Amino acid sequence: GYFVPEYTRFSGDLSPSLGIKFSDVPNGLGALSQVPIAGWLQIVAFCGLIESTGFTFTQRKQIGWMKDASMTSEKGEPGNFGLGWIGAFNTIKPVPALRQRKLNAELANGRLAMIAIMGMLFQNGTFG
Repeated sequence: GYFVPEYTRFSGDLSPSLGIKFSDVPNGLGALSQVPIAGWLQIVAFCGLIESTGFTFTQRKQIGWMKDASMTSEKGEPGNFGLGWIGAFNTIKPVPALRQRKLNAELANGRLAMIAIMGMLFQNGTFG
C-alpha cells in the first residue's frame, strides 16, 4: 500500500512466530520482502476462493481459472456475474445507454489508475 500505511497501521503482530509487527513493514515495494511467504499464500488462497465462487457463497458458479461469465451456463458477459450494483443488490433496472456510459467511465478510470500505480511503483523503485 502507499496511502493508507502513511497514516495508519494495524496494531499487533503480522507474524507472531517470526516476531514481525505490522509497524515493522515498510511502505511500497519494501513490503514484498518483509511479509512471510505464508502471508502471501493466504492472500492468494483468499483471492482464489473469491474467484472460484463468483463473489457469492450462496450458489456456486462455474467460473474461475481461465473462465469468465460468458463461458457459464447463463452466458453472461465478462465481468458481469449477475449480482447487480456493487455485487450486493440486483434491484436497479438496466438502462442500456446509461450502462454503456458507466462502462466507458469504468474503463477510462481503470486505465488512469493503472498508469498512476505504475508511476508510483517506478518512483518507489527508483528513489525508495
